[in-house]
Amino acid sequence: MSTPTGFMEYKRQLPADRPPEERIKDWEEFHKHMSEEELRTQGARCMDCGTPYCHTGIDMIGGTSGCPVHNLIPEWNNLVYRGLWKEALDRLHKTNNFPEFTGRVCPAPCEGSCTVGLIGQPVTIKTIEEAIIEKGFEEGWVVPNPPEKRTGKRVAVVGSGPAGLAAAAQLNKAGHFVTVYERADRVGGLLTYGIPSMKLDKGVVERRVNLLKQEGITFITNTEIGKDISSQELTEQYDAVVLCGGATKPREFNIEGSELNGVHYAMDFLNGTIKSYLDSNLADGNYISAEGKKVIVIGGGDTGSDCVATSLRHGAKSVTQFGTHDKAPLERDPITNPWPQFPNVYTLDYAQEEAKAVFGNDPREFSIMTTKFVGDEKGNLKELHTVQIQRIVDETGRKIYQPIEGTERVFEADLAFIAIGFDGPEQTIPQQLGLETTRRSNVKARYGKYTTNVDKVFAAGDMRRGQSLVVWAINEGREAAREVDKYLMGSTVLV
Repeated sequence: MSTPTGFMEYKRQLPADRPPEERIKDWEEFHKHMSEEELRTQGARCMDCGTPYCHTGIDMIGGTSGCPVHNLIPEWNNLVYRGLWKEALDRLHKTNNFPEFTGRVCPAPCEGSCTVGLIGQPVTIKTIEEAIIEKGFEEGWVVPNPPEKRTGKRVAVVGSGPAGLAAAAQLNKAGHFVTVYERADRVGGLLTYGIPSMKLDKGVVERRVNLLKQEGITFITNTEIGKDISSQELTEQYDAVVLCGGATKPREFNIEGSELNGVHYAMDFLNGTIKSYLDSNLADGNYISAEGKKVIVIGGGDTGSDCVATSLRHGAKSVTQFGTHDKAPLERDPITNPWPQFPNVYTLDYAQEEAKAVFGNDPREFSIMTTKFVGDEKGNLKELHTVQIQRIVDETGRKIYQPIEGTERVFEADLAFIAIGFDGPEQTIPQQLGLETTRRSNVKARYGKYTTNVDKVFAAGDMRRGQSLVVWAINEGREAAREVDKYLMGSTVLV
């Protein structure tokens, strides 16, 4: 490295965010940008650590450690420090098709396993990644790069989320004719209709999709495989099929009162808002409005936080977020959460920071479970009944939540959004094709191979592994494309 002592000479710096009170008034991205000089200084903090855990990309207890797409982070950090931005872009694109997505929405497990972070503050990896790709677009370095020749093989990709787009990009690069099927009216999957615009501007998604189209990929929207086109018909028409339909079946939450007006699944709320915003800047009213409502979000993950942020932008009267997990410690526990595991520490994400700015406190309630919904005489939600819980190990060794007697509470609510995760992919395609599934209902296909029990059918991303990170979806889409190329050609040019 150019400055092996940079991590001692310079402090970690992050880009400033727009003030919460300002940004909740619109749907624009909330991060500001750092100057080139500041970015080069942050690149200088990347140490000559010998074994860079930042690009390991492995699952560890409690989360992912390192970058699942194995970004060559020390290399492009050094290139940024030296002002060699185009070379940094080349190294970044070598492992990641869409750094403009991961640079915005990835939780940065690379930073959690950064060697500098073992005894201090990690390198500002995620910010540098986004800066590299945006510099590439600004300078005109990111241009369509269609393959020089075609193989004549035809591949269908089902789903246009990060896994589907990555698989399509790689297969097209190998020279195959690729058609991507998307049931929604816009390309992007969860990148478009799952992640709010303030985290990922949809123009960023459209920009990349337009490049993929110019490189020769065909996108067909408003077409649901298994309904508009049968799954068998697809396998008959193409030389290979890659299933990247995601894990979109919401986990059921069937407790007393869940049928009341005002109780909704989180994705219905988020998707409706995003579509209405894209269609009409919310003028059409085709969404669940939280304006003037007392909102409770059940679920402490990213989807729940997005519901908090979206409710604030609607103008909610109050917003509370429930989580079954304990409040995290202020510092990483070296015994139960050692480096290089992803650090489980107390933080305020963008949505919780906004709620605190509006209402004066962290909106989260920890170690809490909803026991029932209660409505009024018209069938509208009016309150939630809860109890505090503790996590114990039962006689069979399972970890379960046990209610704590005497901790019952009642919360007033007009809207409740259920954001407790997903139960795997929808089963239409697996059933039509006779695909084997796991006990979690995911399509059964071994990691690294992605082949199903049906010839020429592959599966990748959340449809195979279950609900996960965007960066894991890109990893699986890339690797599945490599295996499809081997299947079609006997060998592969993809890595």
